[in-house]
Amino acid sequence: MNTVGIDVSKGRSTIAVVKPFDETVAKPFEVRHTKSGMNDLVNYLNTLDGECRVVLEHTGRYYEPMVRWLSGAGLFVSAVNPKLIKNFENNSLRRVKTDKTDAKKIARYALDKWPELRQYTAMDKIRTQLKLMNRQMSFYQKQQTAYKNNLIALVDETYPGANKFFTSPKRPDGSEKWIDFIEKFWHVDCVCNISLSSSTDKYQKWCKKHG
Repeated sequence: MNTVGIDVSKGRSTIAVVKPFDETVAKPFEVRHTKSGMNDLVNYLNTLDGECRVVLEHTGRYYEPMVRWLSGAGLFVSAVNPKLIKNFENNSLRRVKTDKTDAKKIARYALDKWPELRQYTAMDKIRTQLKLMNRQMSFYQKQQTAYKNNLIALVDETYPGANKFFTSPKRPDGSEKWIDFIEKFWHVDCVCNISLSSSTDKYQKWCKKHG
């Protein structure tokens, strides 16, 4: 049995391969995240004698191409919570941390937890995609709120309280009526500098145009 520990970074990964009793099969080496680099890694792992299990940490976004590529090549791949790796063998006084030592630690963890390792599946891919979509939606909503608050602050400098002129709900497309109003009547002088009848006429034309 061989365990392959992969410490993933942006654009490259460090690989360590060990066997039981901490026997080093291959000293830690680096692989670039290119088609040729990944194919070379797959070919090398397929030459190892005995069953081979690959373990990496599911941290950030960098691990995703690696886990999909290796899993697609038919290898047993398991993405593990980085906290489990961090707490494993954490009783040493020496705290030397490099990509090579991290890769070996992941490989030793895989060896110790061999029966418990869960293989990466298509459901993991779907779950990852859903998490990404959820993060992007959350980011968009925060940006939307920030822009809205900023616009209200700017409007209060020239047309205080204009964002409260309309109590009706948003339109079906999500747009808000007060924003369209501010686009047309962006300053209080747009109303105050003309007569009441002219202002009323302009407003009624605006209402008709915007439904």
